Amino acid sequence: MADSDLLCDLLQAWRDDIDSVPFPQFTVPRIPPQTTRADVDARYRRENDDPLVTKTTH
Repeated sequence: MADSDLLCDLLQAWRDDIDSVPFPQFTVPRIPPQTTRADVDARYRRENDDPLVTKTTH
């Protein structure tokens, strides 16, 4: 039983230690926005909407 109480005390001390560290607050995101698969697919769809002209007449 004493081992259980010691373990509970250690875990509580660990939680208190973790909770005492402030979480950083960023005003500007540090990671640039990533291109999503939908963005890539939409870009290729727009480029491929133009018909491919192989023979031109003047």
